[in-house]
Amino acid sequence: MQFGRTYEEFTVGDVYKHWPGKTVTEYDDHLFCLLTMNHHPLHLDSHYAEETTDFGRNVVVGNYVYSLLLGMSVPDVSGKAIANLEVESLKHVAPTFHGDTVYGETTVLDKTPSRSKSDRGVVHVETRGHNQDGTLVCVFRRKVMVPAAAYVTARGGEQPGRPEPVERRSEGAR
Repeated sequence: MQFGRTYEEFTVGDVYKHWPGKTVTEYDDHLFCLLTMNHHPLHLDSHYAEETTDFGRNVVVGNYVYSLLLGMSVPDVSGKAIANLEVESLKHVAPTFHGDTVYGETTVLDKTPSRSKSDRGVVHVETRGHNQDGTLVCVFRRKVMVPAAAYVTARGGEQPGRPEPVERRSEGAR
């Protein structure tokens, strides 16, 4: 199975539909909020959300939705990345709620060979996240430095650093 792409494998206009989607649970949202110290009651306090917000229920913290989509894109986009260079824009278009399923897709907007090193280039992509109803919930653009095929080959191929299994004789067979 392919994990990421080399610079040569990106084509401007290509769309990668990331699979599978992820159903966001209350636990996912609360754990992310607690790990990142975002204690806003909109995300953690259902009574507060029901009584005082326009939505009448908890809203999933936006940075979790972004992080989820970014993670979904790794096997298709940045699995071989040398560096994530920039998040150019991030828009939360519609709320995500507990129980929603998020799906992502990424479009290749542009690609530019490195001016200083011939073994890499920069790919500019846009990732869009939709819920189970097809509603756009999040969109972001980023630039990723990815290796050329020569870089991957020079560093051990598709699975660099992966050890070969060592066959061991059983204790009884000497």
